[in-house]
Amino acid sequence: MRVRYLFLTAALAASLAACGSDSGGNETSEAPASDESMSASDDAAATEGTLDVADSDLGQILVDGEGMTVYLFTNDSPGVSNCEGDCLAAWPPVAGPVTAGDGVDASLLDTITATDGSTQVTYDGWPLYYWAQDTAPGDVTGQGVNDVWYVVAPDGTQVTGAAGAEDSGY
Repeated sequence: MRVRYLFLTAALAASLAACGSDSGGNETSEAPASDESMSASDDAAATEGTLDVADSDLGQILVDGEGMTVYLFTNDSPGVSNCEGDCLAAWPPVAGPVTAGDGVDASLLDTITATDGSTQVTYDGWPLYYWAQDTAPGDVTGQGVNDVWYVVAPDGTQVTGAAGAEDSGY
């Protein structure tokens, strides 16, 4: 079991290095091979409907109706997702359409066609994603991954601060 854990940890670290690298083009990352990696994508299908604002260690941030944190990818541009292939396994798109909950500016909500053909939610033009390593409402473990993945403030800007004393290590 320890060998499997070490292998999975090494595989995750190697795949994260590719996601958000300075190599140009579409950025990719591979999700960890575990049952936990499916929780965010399962939540994506189960929680379509609402985008809300929640308090976190980072201040107020956008979350889905179940409280799962959503992120933006700074290698995207407004209205365009550059996350495809293995990147989507680690960073599943927030499926749309959704409605605005309390504190969410409905005029900033929209959708695009994601690289996998699904309908992806955007906020202030930025495509939104989940992080496969967030397993519970309020988790913000994707914050700052490779200096390109950030939680989203209610005004649509990226939150660049660190989450409390915790560090995702990536």
